[in-house]
Amino acid sequence: MTHKAGPNKGKPALNDDGTPKIGYLEKHCPNLKKRDHGSWYYSIELPPGPGGKRQTAKKGGFRTQKEAADACKEAWDLAQGGIQVNSKETVEEYLRRWFAKRVDLKRSTRKGYEDHIERVFIPALGHLKMRDLRTRHIQEMFKRIWADNNTRQANREAAQQALTAERAAHTAWRQSTTRPRPPELRQNWKTAQTALREARDKPRHITGPGTQLKMNNTLSAALEDAVSEKLISENWAKTVILPKYVRPKPLVWTDERVARWRATGKKPGKVMVWTPEQTGTFLDAVAEHRLYPMFHLMIFRGLRRGEVAGLPWGETNLTNGTVHISEQLVASSYEVWEDTPKSDSGARTISLDSQTHELLGLWQQRQQTEREEWNRAYEEWQRQRQHHPAEERDGKAQKHKEPWQETGLVFTWDDGRAYHPEYLSQAFERLIKRLGLPPVRFHDLRHCAATLSLAAGIHMKKIQALLGHSSYSLTADTYTSVLPQFEKAEADAPVALVPRAGKPQTTDTGEAPGAEGDEPERPEAPSDVPGEMAA
Repeated sequence: MTHKAGPNKGKPALNDDGTPKIGYLEKHCPNLKKRDHGSWYYSIELPPGPGGKRQTAKKGGFRTQKEAADACKEAWDLAQGGIQVNSKETVEEYLRRWFAKRVDLKRSTRKGYEDHIERVFIPALGHLKMRDLRTRHIQEMFKRIWADNNTRQANREAAQQALTAERAAHTAWRQSTTRPRPPELRQNWKTAQTALREARDKPRHITGPGTQLKMNNTLSAALEDAVSEKLISENWAKTVILPKYVRPKPLVWTDERVARWRATGKKPGKVMVWTPEQTGTFLDAVAEHRLYPMFHLMIFRGLRRGEVAGLPWGETNLTNGTVHISEQLVASSYEVWEDTPKSDSGARTISLDSQTHELLGLWQQRQQTEREEWNRAYEEWQRQRQHHPAEERDGKAQKHKEPWQETGLVFTWDDGRAYHPEYLSQAFERLIKRLGLPPVRFHDLRHCAATLSLAAGIHMKKIQALLGHSSYSLTADTYTSVLPQFEKAEADAPVALVPRAGKPQTTDTGEAPGAEGDEPERPEAPSDVPGEMAA
């Protein structure tokens, strides 16, 4: 047991010569025999450090001798296993050092890691020394996230209530038949608007199970390297318990789901897919839209948003009717950059269907015409600028003050600029809202391609290659259901195999086969049972 020199009932402990004692009193402490006085320390000699330098480990503050002995044994065992028990590196210092060396990460992944480290891990764990970090600390961090989620959920509900109240107040003011309108109605509306702004100012973003899993995976990757460096003995993130995350699977917009959505405004799932009829309605409605060839390409050939936005003509072979996916445009907030595909399997060559092939050929001609017209307008603007530098030119001329941008991309604005991926999502969302179609995300067009291909009888392995998935199981687990009409055929197929007395099998016309009074014949097993296509 050790005791630090210090106040003793307001008086310092003194040496025999009357000078204050400095350091540890240890067994000379005058209060040593008091039961609740002092604390236990341990001190052990560790294996020699670099160059044979002597190393010791010393730690105190333990209430009992047993606690100190247990901690001493743990430190000794860790040291014998090569763990740096004397390291003073904090979690904050280590995470930043680890992140700095991860030059192998894709840019988008680095952004995600940096956000987790700076916004979540360092505020919650950064003060701890790496040697003291344990699972309980990480678990406590997630408990605080869950508590914060409850607060944010309440903020969401309050914001929704405030929106309802604001709309009701606005409707009451607008529909008032009294002229002039009663001032209290306008005041009520203004009050409701203020309440809505205040409600929306409060944080409402919830950290869901998927994001929590990503966070823990980031921390686990960092701690795995710390284990390799002998900073810690175990990867403490591996034993953290989190809410179960289930990857959302695409749901088809059946008539019943559409009716429910129209009545409540709620989507039945995060990932929704149109039926063939709904897909056809959309394509017919946007056939004259500038982005129609892009929509057609995504719906039938399953490209990702970034892949279609970053598709270059150099990887588009209109002679053979193929596109090779070798790069994509990635967006994070206002930043956009070129990157390689999401995974190694994302780099793939896709054969175009005949309609998409034709559309891309027509689009190439249109883009070339736009390029020529733009550059002619730019040259005219340059001439006007030289001859009349001081004159104010109209807005149309000002629009062409830069030449057509040679991005080499398939899909561009009329001046050659690339589309921002987020703009594409927003434009698509506005389109389907205007058309009154059940909502799907821009990315969900890719799921339409998979579902339509599966329903058309294409094998799951081919669909995996089409989508650029990294594993067969990912594709199979995601697209376990097909369109309703095909599920009905699958359900009826086994029933058709079993003959039943008094219930003759019907033909496609609904009439019983054979003459009246004939015994119903045993039906032959169909040669192509729906459902076996994806086996």
